[in-house]
Amino acid sequence: MIAVQKAVTVPRAPHDAFRLFVDDIARWWPLATHSVGREAATSVVFENGVGGRIVETYAGGRTAVWGTVTEWDPPTRVRFSWHPGTREEEATEVEVRFSAVAGGTEVELVHTGWDRRPDGPEARAGYEGGWEYVLGFFAAAAG
Repeated sequence: MIAVQKAVTVPRAPHDAFRLFVDDIARWWPLATHSVGREAATSVVFENGVGGRIVETYAGGRTAVWGTVTEWDPPTRVRFSWHPGTREEEATEVEVRFSAVAGGTEVELVHTGWDRRPDGPEARAGYEGGWEYVLGFFAAAAG
């Protein structure tokens, strides 16, 4: 199945864009619409390094793991498994690359592994628009 590929250019150096993406994810991620807990979600944390988890926290302290870092190469690349709201065995893969360009950094996201999900074609279709929406929040925070 074809990968979902999205890119945005932000007016920041690659190390700043990388840091915003991972260390400040709670500042820009649209939790109310794009999370497991929706309106009950209070935060999300991206733990640094291989083996680090992406963890959403709900009001009351409950958590949901969205994925696990599988490659960590700041400030150029991060790759992680992705399974918010689904079983870990159905995890897809997301890679985000940060490349210096005139005026800032191009942030390219590639989402693969749809064949691991029983609803692969439908999930892929949802993420096609979903990543564009989410990266819009990232770009706004970076600007």
